[in-house]
Amino acid sequence: MSESSQRRIVIGDVHGHYEGLMTLLEAIAPAAEDRVYFLGDLIDRGPHSSHVVNFVKENNYGCVLGNHEQMLLHILTSDSIPTPAMQAWLHSGGQATIASYQEATIPHEHLDWFKALPTYLDLGDIWLTHAGIDPDIPLAEQTAEQFCWIRDEFHSIQQPYFTDKLIITGHTITFTLPGVTPGKLAQGQGWLDIDTGAYHPRSGWLTGLDITNKLIYQVNVFQNCLRTLPLTEGVINIEPSQITNRRKKRA
Repeated sequence: MSESSQRRIVIGDVHGHYEGLMTLLEAIAPAAEDRVYFLGDLIDRGPHSSHVVNFVKENNYGCVLGNHEQMLLHILTSDSIPTPAMQAWLHSGGQATIASYQEATIPHEHLDWFKALPTYLDLGDIWLTHAGIDPDIPLAEQTAEQFCWIRDEFHSIQQPYFTDKLIITGHTITFTLPGVTPGKLAQGQGWLDIDTGAYHPRSGWLTGLDITNKLIYQVNVFQNCLRTLPLTEGVINIEPSQITNRRKKRA
């Protein structure tokens, strides 16, 4: 396979839906030469977080740190955690993650793997991170707080952060953005969000994006159905003013 035909495939937030991920990858059918990347939030909410983590880890796929992996590390590797913080993580899907491991114990090799996850991956013309980037802060000064948690400040960016790179993210379920229906991707100024809410009852769609061929692969984890469509048919454009106006209404 030539370098030009080598596919780059990005998978959105899996959230413990291992069976859905297997169905999705069967449809995508990545070859050995293809490169597969995950946008974080492999865990929590869904029933098989441990299987997802082990699969991604053992296949040595690229993966960035998600806010749910960050929460897990904060809870399980700190000497003292306030009860509200622990309860918040458990309520956000942590209980399902613990239950997915044998004897409810997360092995050290998984914790070490989480600790080693980068906050972003630079693929040249594509830049992968979980949540986004703060448009007002130089790259060298940004931390996991921005890369794992940012939302509206990033989505309302007036011009691309990079002049030569598309930022692909997960984290924010696309249908929570203005005018986006469940299952659709969302794009703005220099960014593309592919978290279509696999765990959410309003959606169930888990998305894989073939960047090379501009194809969207999706599986619905609740309905057990697949679909493939061109990127141009599956994405909704978001104007910065739509996010800005929403922020003003919330204020």
